[in-house]
Amino acid sequence: MDIRSTTVIGIVKNGKAAMAADGQVTIGDTIMKMSAKKLRKLCGGTVLVGFSGTGADAFTLVERLEEKLDAFRGNLPRACVELAREWRADKYLRELNAMLAAVDSRHALIIGGSGEVVESPDGIVSVGSGSPYAISAARALMKHTRMGPLKLARESITIASGICIYTGGSLQSEEICEKRRS
Repeated sequence: MDIRSTTVIGIVKNGKAAMAADGQVTIGDTIMKMSAKKLRKLCGGTVLVGFSGTGADAFTLVERLEEKLDAFRGNLPRACVELAREWRADKYLRELNAMLAAVDSRHALIIGGSGEVVESPDGIVSVGSGSPYAISAARALMKHTRMGPLKLARESITIASGICIYTGGSLQSEEICEKRRS
């Protein structure tokens, strides 16, 4: 059974980060759910993570990322590299079918099961069935508007949902700002 379940986009801009996702879950050519929650705040609200793929697999990986963030005191790039290393090496984890997008106020990364960790040079990351549409929309909007990251992320998902049949349902979004050091 072919499960197509998501479009998630994360954007980092000017010390802020935002993520948006659709709520649609599709199995084959049938929409099964319109309000799935695909975003999570981690590390005391300083990291946003979104996921695509099989739900149970994605939740397992989100939990592992949270453990890595705790172990590396919120260092998102280091936590992602360690998660990818474990994901690739562990016999159980290797079988998981999911991808993660993670952002904090300075970094935007994609983590995949083949051991890849990709940090975006332009602060835009996306995973899921509609990610090519969402990332294209975000890049165009970033270049030609003055929108902040939350509005960019929401508009990009809206545009993707008008193109990708696997993107739709309720829209969810979250935003975080850089924490000031005392």
